[in-house]
Amino acid sequence: MPQTVVADVPILPKIANPGPLGLLGFGLTTCVLSAINAGLLPHEAVPVVVPLAFAYGGIAQIIAGVLEFRVGNTFGMVAFTSYGLFWWWFALLQWTVGAGWLKAPPASAVATVLLMWGVLTLLLWLVSFRLNKAVFSVFLLLWITFFLLAAGDFGMGTGKMGGYLGLLTGIDAMVVAFIEVLNAVAGRVVVPLGEPIVRG
Repeated sequence: MPQTVVADVPILPKIANPGPLGLLGFGLTTCVLSAINAGLLPHEAVPVVVPLAFAYGGIAQIIAGVLEFRVGNTFGMVAFTSYGLFWWWFALLQWTVGAGWLKAPPASAVATVLLMWGVLTLLLWLVSFRLNKAVFSVFLLLWITFFLLAAGDFGMGTGKMGGYLGLLTGIDAMVVAFIEVLNAVAGRVVVPLGEPIVRG
């Protein structure tokens, strides 16, 4: 009787979810800067944010974005890489101006940059309708935060409000990251992230 030969099937290593790393890098750095924008910390605390923006807000999110590319997640790759480089922009701006290498830009120029980031975030928020409600909530809070900060730099007096909303955005991102880590470690859904608003 002929024997059936079963080919060896390679067991692929399990790939970790890079999302929580990106969310934490974004959320923690956002919380610290937003505490300054809200007036909870003095403006003199900005130098504390610069290395944090380079390292955790920047490098951690860029790493997460590259890993999202590896697992085929286009949204995660675009979002984490983009916001990681946003933090590098912020840190480089503070560093070069603080060192006297560049003149401080007018508030309207910074406002324009923040406005464009608000537009980008709004577009990503529209895409997040097809993701879970937790990620949807982070992007909802974030685009409003960018617009408030931009309006504040345009002289509309909304900067402090943007700081408080940014603090809420950062906390939200960290909570979502915690839930994703908890679910991954438990190997099951302990806390659901919410079904997408739009399916299909």
